[in-house]
This record gives sequence, C-alpha cells and structure tokens, in this order.
Amino acid sequence: MKKQRVMAAILAAGLMAGGVQVWAATVHYNDSSLTGKSEDWNAWVGNWEKTANDYTTVSLTPGAAATQLNFAWYNEGTEGSPVVYFGTDAQNLQPVNGTSSTVDSSLTGGKAYCYNYVTVTGLQENTTYYYSVSKSGQNSPVETYKTGSFSNVNILYVGDPQVGASKGQPQGEGKLSAASGVENTAARNDGFAWDRTLDTALAQNPNLNFVISAGDQVNKTGKAKEEEYASYLSASALKNLPVATTIGNHDSLNPDYAYHFNNPNPTNLGKTQAGGDYYYTYGDGLFIVLNTNNYNVAEHEESIKKAVANFPSANWRVVTIHQDIYGSGLDHSDTDGMILRTQLTPVFDKYDIDVVLQGHDHTYSRSKILYGDGQNHGTYEFKLKESGDDYDWDHAYNTINGASIPLSPAEGDAEGAAALEQFAQDNRCYTIETANQKTVTDPKGTLYMSANSASGSKYYELINAQQDYIANRSQNWLPSYSVINMTANDFKITSYQITDQGNVEMIDDTFTIHKTSGRR
Repeated sequence: MKKQRVMAAILAAGLMAGGVQVWAATVHYNDSSLTGKSEDWNAWVGNWEKTANDYTTVSLTPGAAATQLNFAWYNEGTEGSPVVYFGTDAQNLQPVNGTSSTVDSSLTGGKAYCYNYVTVTGLQENTTYYYSVSKSGQNSPVETYKTGSFSNVNILYVGDPQVGASKGQPQGEGKLSAASGVENTAARNDGFAWDRTLDTALAQNPNLNFVISAGDQVNKTGKAKEEEYASYLSASALKNLPVATTIGNHDSLNPDYAYHFNNPNPTNLGKTQAGGDYYYTYGDGLFIVLNTNNYNVAEHEESIKKAVANFPSANWRVVTIHQDIYGSGLDHSDTDGMILRTQLTPVFDKYDIDVVLQGHDHTYSRSKILYGDGQNHGTYEFKLKESGDDYDWDHAYNTINGASIPLSPAEGDAEGAAALEQFAQDNRCYTIETANQKTVTDPKGTLYMSANSASGSKYYELINAQQDYIANRSQNWLPSYSVINMTANDFKITSYQITDQGNVEMIDDTFTIHKTSGRR
C-alpha cells in the first residue's frame, strides 16, 4: 500500500490512543533465495518458466458439505473438458461431469481458455480417494485426496499469500519485478515461500481437512495476473488439500478469481467482478465467506441469514472476511480495515457468529471476545477510482451524507483532521466481554482473528498503541499460520511462525471457546 495510507493509519492511531507512532517502512519480506534450501530454490527457479506459463493447474475447494469436493481448472481452447475421474480404486476411476465456460482472453494474453467446474459427492470420512481431470482431451496424472474425520476437524487458517507482493524488494543483484509472465520474479519468490509454508504446516499437521485463506491470494489489482495464480496454485500441497478462499481487495476487480475457484453455495450477493458471498458446512461448523470489497452490508446480512436458515443447528458459525474490522496492524487496522466495523458488528451479534477470521493486516492479532455497544453509529464505505482498476484508498465516505473523509489529511487541514478523528471515534462501537483468559465458556460475543502473511511476501508494522480490544498480537517478520481444531463442543486455535531455518514456533497460546451444549 502507499506510504500515505501508512501515514493515515499513524494519524488515526494517534487520535485513538493519544500517542505518537514512529513509522518504519515496510521493507520486511521473505527472500526465498535465502530461506529456501538452495537445491529446492534452484530447482524452483529452473522450473519457473514452465510454472508461470501453465494456467491449467487444478484448484480444489470444499464442497457444500464435508461429503463433497469441488474442482476448477483451465482448459486450452474454446471448448472445455469438464470431467473429473474419481474413486477409491486408482485403476477404476469413474467420470463425474461438470460445466464449462469461457475465460476472458484479455486476462490470458489473448490465448483462448475455458474454465471447468466439477463437484464430486458421496464422500466418506477417513477415506482415500484418487482423481484425474481431463485437459484438452488428455487425462492428468492421478492424484490422491484423503478425507479426515467429519467430527474432529482440523483446519489450516492463513492470511494474504499475496503472490507477487514482494515486488521492488532486493534479491541477488537486483530487485524483484512485477512484470508480466515469466518476468514476474516477485511471483516466483512468493510462490516458493507459499509452497514452503504449506509443506511446513502439513508436516506438523498431517491430518488437515482443508484450508481457509482470508484473501489476497495474488497481488496485481485489476490487471492480468495469471502467472501469479499459476504460482499460487502450483504449491504441491494443493493437489491434495482444498482451500476455501476469500476475495481480497487484490483479487476483487476482475473475474480470474471466479474462474480459478469453484466455491460452493454462491449467493449472488455481495458481488464484485471476482464473485460474491458463499457458504458451506463441515462437521459441526457453518462457514460463511463474505466479499467485503462490496460495501453493501445489507447483502452480506442476507447471505448470513440464508446460510443460518439452511443450517440453524450448526454448533459453530464462522465467518471469513478479508478486511480486518478488528486488527492491530499499522497500515490497515485503524483506517480501511475498520471501514465496515460499525455495520458488521451488530450483524454478527444478531446472527450469533462465534468467530470471524480476517486478513488484510499482514500482522497477527487475536481479539478479546467482543460484541456491539448497542448505540447508533455512522456507516462508511470506499469507492472505486474513476479508472475502475483500484479503490480510492485515500478517502472513506460516509454513506448517509456522502461526506469524504481524508485518511491522510494534508498538513494544516484542520477540517480533514477533525473528520478523521470523528471517523475513528465513531468506530469505538464495541463492548469487551472477556479479556485474557485462554479458555472461555459459552461467551457472549465474537472472537476476531487477524492472520499475518502466510508467504511473507509483505509485512506491516504493528500499530504503536495496542488497542483495548486486542488480547494478543505479533509481528516478527516471519510467515505464519494458525491451526483450528473443531469438535462439537470446542473450537481451538493455535498460531505459529516459521523461522528462516524452517523451524516452527508458537506465537500465541492455544485459545479455546467451549460450549456446554450446542448453540448458545
């Protein structure tokens, strides 16, 4: 993000905390040529041209329920091949047909592709399956997919792989480039780091059911970026591990995201060019994914209402959003991150949401248990630039009176500074139920998590003064991830970081929400 956005966050932080933030440039990132084993890195670089030019890698996504699995992939040409061969016998796979549609060729350098969607059903827990997909009349190599327990569920939660975000950072004799195709060396760097994180997390947790990504899979906004998706999807773990992705601001403004991810139960609400809200169930959990780049909270509430109405007895209600309405990072948490806080907090209260998983902040934080203060507050949004290829990150807009709020008022702009202060104060719309317990039982309110970057492609500073709603936070300039264990009565989350040497370290105590009996 631009430096002025960082400075805006500083100002907002000072207004809210009454302190002075010393700004430090965001130069921290994961240099894969140093953190990777040299032979692995050299092999990755040697294969990069092939990786960057292969847009057809298969994407696995959770289906509408644990008994389903969704597939998406590109097919060269104007006619798709929407067939997955699937079954428990690798020598006797059965065809499952799906649908196919055309990819916008302006996103693929003018070359024609179709994208294919297939859903397989009837999966059993703790079972090994095999699959192959049809690409341009050829079947891909057979891969393995193993289901885990449907009652004792393990989920990997990550934030902002943002493959390609390390652009401009030094590597070797030069700087990482965000050019197109093979020349996108930032995507080459970050794809390797993303693969490293997934491999490390799987080695530590071999029984993962699926992954939740809180958005920004890739970096380029509103531009062709297929080499970034190719790098993201090339991670070896993703052949066997489905990912429930969230639309981040960098994913939001063209349809390539929707081509690559076959998300279940799309609601056609909360849409941007990349798609909209969706939901799915897994074990005792109802998972609702909102595209908060669309600022129409009435539509997001309708998505939540629909999901809850269809699965009213799910013990756990978990929402994933990209923007961190309760985070602690310098660049986002007190400006564009909290843009929807006043609107979403009462909605999450109304529908008894247990946990909200967030990204965007490129720092780690865990909130206290929070609920709304019951007062009336203003409502805010961001707007697109006139060019339509990015958001105007420099101004928030009051949705009631249309007033523009500068997030980085010019020196001497007393009116702008006053508007920003009012925006910050209006967003103190929460009540804290619990503070520093490691286990809470039948709490009133919601836990808000913010994930740091899983690839380490870009980090931000923590805000100077830790907000009163934050229980714990961390920024050690290392890739991180969290592991969720969910049973009928317990939701546990433990967070880790990966050192440059590849060691795994806890960055927070395990936090547990315990329910004595189903929905509270």
